[in-house]
Amino acid sequence: MIGTQEVKHVARLARLELTEEEVNKYSKQLGEILQYVEQMNEIDTTGIEPMPHAIPVYNVMREDIVKYEETKEELMQNAPFEENGFFRVPKIN
Repeated sequence: MIGTQEVKHVARLARLELTEEEVNKYSKQLGEILQYVEQMNEIDTTGIEPMPHAIPVYNVMREDIVKYEETKEELMQNAPFEENGFFRVPKIN
């Protein structure tokens, strides 16, 4: 069980103002949480690999496959201005 002094200390560190009623309530709740964690620590997990996720995660994106590649000449037809085989754009100041 977590004592009220520990709850007050954590509340002070977190800059929380708690009433005595809240301190007692949180002391009891945090104690129950720690008891649950202790129960989980008693479980034998030897031979069980750690998992980053509870369920398998797969990449849902499609493969990047080129279906049609336009030629440079085809692309340059879209250029409003062309110079030496390159797009010519206005100068940025």
